[in-house]
Amino acid sequence: MLIGLLKTMRPKQWTKNIVIFAALVFDRKLFTPEPLAKTAAAFILFCLISSTVYLINDLVDIEKDRQHPAKRHRPLASGQLKPSVALVAAVLIPLVCLPLSFALKPSFGIIALSYLAVMIAYSFVLKHVVIIDVLTIAAGFVLRVAAGAIVVEVERFSPWLYVCMTLLALFQGFGKRRHELVVLEGNANEHRPSLNEYTLQLLDEMIAVVTSATVVAYSLYTFSAPNLPANHAMMLTIPFVLYGIFRYLYLIHFKKEGGSPEEILLRDKPFILNFGLWGLAVIAIMYLLK
Repeated sequence: MLIGLLKTMRPKQWTKNIVIFAALVFDRKLFTPEPLAKTAAAFILFCLISSTVYLINDLVDIEKDRQHPAKRHRPLASGQLKPSVALVAAVLIPLVCLPLSFALKPSFGIIALSYLAVMIAYSFVLKHVVIIDVLTIAAGFVLRVAAGAIVVEVERFSPWLYVCMTLLALFQGFGKRRHELVVLEGNANEHRPSLNEYTLQLLDEMIAVVTSATVVAYSLYTFSAPNLPANHAMMLTIPFVLYGIFRYLYLIHFKKEGGSPEEILLRDKPFILNFGLWGLAVIAIMYLLK
């Protein structure tokens, strides 16, 4: 049962909280001990709070998950984990983590509480509203970035990164909805009512819009943000972003993946290598050419 509880907390999806470190890196405080320690603490707290959301989400969707070809194997849907145990964990984790969040920094605590409230609203209501469902997911990522910016007390963090994060989250969200339509086919509405209002053509058009906007926004950031090196060296990272987007599109359309974006981040070697090279390039440019 403990293994089932851990699986339901979805540690693989904790990779999404890596964006909390964005402010630390882009504000050039990666190697400063105090901001690094605070960001690491914020990361851990957000991982646990997001696990609360996954517990609640699976409790709400337990019957629908049993009709899903993949989600029926989740601990709650399969019977490995008792709903009462998941409910107790979903209550206890916030009772511990939220006070710790306010202790770390009051404004960080407010963001953590806001994130939890928005995601609970998503689990019960917002995920059933077409387009709003994906916008809510994007809001969660923006709140993560904002949380990281607050704990390190940013001085040179560009607002362009909020725009880029929003667009990337929308890209991932619409890609996930597309994967669900393909996998569930005629049963999509039974699993998630909002899927009845999406079509593959509509989702492809939305993905095309956010993909183009992401490339433009990131490109504008690389040569217009005031905190970057004056020689515009950050523009050298644009090819990595292009490849990452194109690779993700390839995995969605050709490999029929995209249902679990965190799996791609942990499993697809070309994607992992590209992400690592982008990270190294960013650190080299931000810290060696400052």
